This record gives sequence, C-alpha cells and structure tokens, in this order.
Amino acid sequence: SPNMWALSLPDSARSAVVLENGLPNLWSQTASQVTELPTQDGILTPNAWNYLNRQSLYRLMIAGTDPYLTYMGTTQTENPFWGLALQLGWMQTSGRLADPSGSTTCGLQTGDAMCISPESFWGCMNYFTSTFPFLSAAQQGFLGENIQLQVPAGVEGFCTTYTECSASYSDAMTKWDAFFQALKPTSESTLPDNEKKDSILGLYWTAQMATTYSSSTCSVKKSHYSAEEQSFADSWLDSAEYVAAAHFHSNLEKSVLFLNPLPSRILRAGDASPNIADLTEEENYSLTIFSWMKNINTILGGSMVRMWKGAMCSVTTREKGKELLEQLLTNPSFPTTTFLSFITEMTTAC
Repeated sequence: SPNMWALSLPDSARSAVVLENGLPNLWSQTASQVTELPTQDGILTPNAWNYLNRQSLYRLMIAGTDPYLTYMGTTQTENPFWGLALQLGWMQTSGRLADPSGSTTCGLQTGDAMCISPESFWGCMNYFTSTFPFLSAAQQGFLGENIQLQVPAGVEGFCTTYTECSASYSDAMTKWDAFFQALKPTSESTLPDNEKKDSILGLYWTAQMATTYSSSTCSVKKSHYSAEEQSFADSWLDSAEYVAAAHFHSNLEKSVLFLNPLPSRILRAGDASPNIADLTEEENYSLTIFSWMKNINTILGGSMVRMWKGAMCSVTTREKGKELLEQLLTNPSFPTTTFLSFITEMTTAC
C-alpha cells in the first residue's frame, strides 16, 4: 500500500509533500466527480485560484485517463498526472502559492489558506500545467463538456476556455490534444507494454514542456523573491528538461522521491546549501545538486542539456537515464562525474 513508504520518510521531510495516507495534501477534500465542481448556468466553473479546485483538476484528469493507462504498472497510482498533483501539494505546503508581495493574505495560514496568489511565480507557472491539460481533456471527451474557468477579481492575463487558450497558446494546446487523442489507440495497441509506456510518456512530456515554455509570462513574478529563490526556480525549470527527455514516469511513488527533498520553505537571502540550518540534509543536498546541474550547463554554454537530450535517443537509453537521474537526485554518495561520463558515453551510442 502507498502508506508503507510514506511512513518510512523522515518526519521533518514528510510534511513538505506526502500527507494524508500517502496522497497529496488535502486530497480527500478535492472533487472526485466533475459534478462536485462549482457550476453556473449548467457550465462547470472551477476556480483555478483555489487550491482545492485546482487540485481537483488533477484528480479528475487522473480518474478520466486511468482506464487507458493499465499498461503503465501494477499499482493504482501509475498515472503521470500524479507528479503534477504532488508538485502542487509541495508548492502549497512550502508557502510558494501565497502572495509573495505581502500586499494580501492570499495563501497565508492567517488569511485564506486555500487561495493561490496570481502574484506567485509558482502559482502562475502551475496555472498553465493544471488548466491546459484539463481544458484539453474536456475537449477530447475525457471529462464533462462546457468548462469555463473562474477569474477572481483583479486577475488578468490568463486564458480560461479551451478556445481562448488554443488561440493564445496553440502549440501547447495542440500537444495536449495529441496526448489525449493517443490514449485510446495506445491502450489498444499490440506493442509491448514498455514501448506503449515510453511512447505515451513521450507525448505527455512534449505537452508538459510546451506548456512550461508558454508560461514564460510568469517570469516577471520572480522579482518578488530573493535571489536564492529565483536561482532555485531557474534550476527547477532546467531540471524539467532532463526528466522530460528521459520520459520520466511521474507516477506517485517516483514523484515522491523527486519532490520530497525539495525545499520545504521559500529560500531567503543568505541561504547557501548545503549549510541551510533549518532545512533537512536531503533538502540541502537536492539544492546543491540543482545548482551543480545549472552551473555545469551554464559553463558548457547550454550544451549539457543538449547532450542529455541527444543521449535520450531510445527506449533503452531513456531507461538508463531515468535510473541515473534518480541516483543523482536522491543518493548523496553518487558521484557527479558518473553522470557526466554517462552523457558522453550515451551520446556516442546514439
């Protein structure tokens, strides 16, 4: 059961991500049926600036696509959308969805704790990765029809319907459509399970990365944070390039490994890993690795990401790549030189 490993996590680290019987934060309070979302005049109107409503989008997508993903693995939590649901939970418990400008109490425990601030860089980025696939899934018939996202007062610059988002961000929306359209044919295909899985995860990450590039409008909101948090945000964005190219299987169990060591609070001026006193050893380690990856890539003029993408050229190299990333990000005794030599070796093998 998922609870087994949830309990084995250190207490200090557990609070950041895995809560409530091994499911994302407040999962039991999210909508399990589309009909539980707010409606107005027969149209579904979830408020994506409310944590429970936004988390419900993931829960409904998982439920709607699970029947077509039986080849992904043996547990009930193999859906790749679990990674995004856990990531949203981590953003919430680490205070990253709150108003960083301090001008409202949105997202603060003392204010509206379920509020997601449009001023939050993290909340802004995640708006795209939650609403784009949701609107596409609805359009492709995996959820209820007619969906129009609510726009709270003072929130501007975010598309709220499938038509509007497709017009403004056609690349990302087209790629989500391709992912959802491939679910049925892939599940019915006679290919071996590992190839079906690799192929559907390839489409998933293509859509995911296109969505991340679309959300570059959020970067102006980084200015609300310390230089340390900004640098972490950049490394976090960079790391997605690696997991995407490896077609990482972002199921619940694997995502916990990657998200659990992320910093459980917003970084402040003067925070320097691996010596941040109030963060766990794991959190300090992951920040150190993140900045190492970012620095190496910068020194190599962006070629480390390019070489890695080049090395991820087959189902086999992607399998190896996934194992390597897991080692690098979760095992402090893993030598970073091994990571670099693997990239060089694989690039020649492709």
